[in-house]
Amino acid sequence: MKPIKSILLTSIIISQLGCSSSKQTGTSKNISSYSNKKIEVYTTAENSNLKLSLSNNLILNESSTDSPTVFIEIDKAKTFQTFLGIGGAITDASAEVFAKLPAKKQQEFLTAYYDKNKGIGYSLARTNIHSCDFSSESYTYISEGDKDLKTFNIDHDRKFRIPLLKKAIQNAGGKLTLFVSPWSPPAFMKSNNDILHGGVLLPEFAQSWANYYARFIKEYEKEGIPIWGLTIQNEPMATQRWESCIYTPEAERDFLKNFLGPTLEKEGLSSKNVIIWDHNRGDMLEKRAQLVFSDPDVSKYAWGIGFHWYETWNGGTPKFESVGWVHENFPNKNLIFTEGCIEKFDSNKYQFWGNAERYGINMINDFNNGTVGWTDWNILLDQNGGPNHVGNFCFAPIHADTNSGELIYTPMYYYIGHFSKFIRPDAKRIKETVSNDKLLSTSFKNTDGKIATIVMNQSEKNVIYTITFDSQKHTISIPAHAMQTLVY
Repeated sequence: MKPIKSILLTSIIISQLGCSSSKQTGTSKNISSYSNKKIEVYTTAENSNLKLSLSNNLILNESSTDSPTVFIEIDKAKTFQTFLGIGGAITDASAEVFAKLPAKKQQEFLTAYYDKNKGIGYSLARTNIHSCDFSSESYTYISEGDKDLKTFNIDHDRKFRIPLLKKAIQNAGGKLTLFVSPWSPPAFMKSNNDILHGGVLLPEFAQSWANYYARFIKEYEKEGIPIWGLTIQNEPMATQRWESCIYTPEAERDFLKNFLGPTLEKEGLSSKNVIIWDHNRGDMLEKRAQLVFSDPDVSKYAWGIGFHWYETWNGGTPKFESVGWVHENFPNKNLIFTEGCIEKFDSNKYQFWGNAERYGINMINDFNNGTVGWTDWNILLDQNGGPNHVGNFCFAPIHADTNSGELIYTPMYYYIGHFSKFIRPDAKRIKETVSNDKLLSTSFKNTDGKIATIVMNQSEKNVIYTITFDSQKHTISIPAHAMQTLVY
């Protein structure tokens, strides 16, 4: 399938102007006037030109003969977690690709992600502490062996990553909730004397490594880039061919308790939010939470726990129940999705709808199990799914063809946008009841009083459903393989 290149955000802009079309729906005989409605419907659907498009023509009038098969009831009086934000990682790879784009395309890209009116309004971001696999090379901020950090500098990041971070913050309205993650300590601090291939942090360098986090945060904030929080270690149970480091549950607990937590306090950084785990859902998510959050001496340093979606690598199913277990057992701690992407890049699958549906399934279920924030992996990659210095090429919601300078928008971008554009920071998730599993759904109430209900149809057929709220009832058609956001 040919990629859709250089899609201007016309559908989103049209949405803001209140325009809609009935041509693709096949329900024109049931179209009702929107003039007396108090609900807006935005739709993205496979095999159509609906891309976050205002589509109130999918609201059926009272004379419709189509009977709903799903019923969604909203109870806005019952609230749950407070929403932190949705966004993606600004890696070296993303920044290097961005720098190769023409100025006009750079601004289109920034608007597409960070403008909440013309784009999808990202409000959350992650970035790496020195190199990760999505860097063109391995590097650190110090000379090898410098345990006192006398040579520490972030000059490497000033070329590509820091300029992109600053532009992202500017285009997000001046505020972007940013957390940072290390993939590995420098080689000399590790048991295998290698920044790659796992290994563990040597005890004699634990304080030096804790100081490294604090120094990084302070140097970035000197650049005018506020750091909201940090994870202790990306994927601490995975020995990878790229930057990686192993922490047992006890090792992570003790590093936070005895070194990182006290160091952040000493350096005046106690307001930074520390996230433990930063690896997959499943039993280990529960065990890490239990170990840290049940110990008041270490729990006081931990804002919450982060997780990825790669537990399905061996053919298993997503472990959403583990997220729910942590939320139920530690309601005063926070859950945040810190990374997910479509692995194994294939340029023939830019427009593969199943990739977008994977995002929809995960986001809805994570939010319904208590997650407060959701972070995609790279915001931008090139036409090869990189750069990546070990060949671990992946998908991003937007790719750039660095030969032509064109942007390629995938369906993932639009599916994420159904959440990030309409659920804003500090929103509260509210109770909803869905009559059966033909549709997936989640609902949030924003601080301005508006509610956003996200509805997803994975089936091969249109589904007619009814949503009830505030003594109102609306019957709506959602196309096959589609996502909708209802705003009311």
